[in-house]
Amino acid sequence: MPLETMEPNPVWVEDAYSDTVDTLEEHGEELTFKVWGGDWCKDCRSQLPDFGAALEAAGVPDENVEHYAVEKEDDGSKVGPKVEEYDIELIPTVVVEKDGEEIARFVEEEPVPISVYLADEIEAALA
Repeated sequence: MPLETMEPNPVWVEDAYSDTVDTLEEHGEELTFKVWGGDWCKDCRSQLPDFGAALEAAGVPDENVEHYAVEKEDDGSKVGPKVEEYDIELIPTVVVEKDGEEIARFVEEEPVPISVYLADEIEAALA
């Protein structure tokens, strides 16, 4: 089930992130983006719409973006599809894979937007 928070932000400005969009566009067809989040989560609601807009601007195929809805237990732990397999503790978490191998991971908060962070990591991994 798609995460509502991945709906692209309609006011996101592609031109402000042209290098990021170029990187995602260049590699988007060969990568899989696995997104863990929750529509209830304020960090997800603030960060994922811009990431969705960046993926859309880069033309990343929908089938290359996997959504995993996460719930929070009373003790704060996260539960949901593949949470244990991918060691998901904080959301949003985005794992980027190429040929089934993890090449980049964004976890909850960095000093730059998700798309910028991952584009830098993708470039470093594939250089």
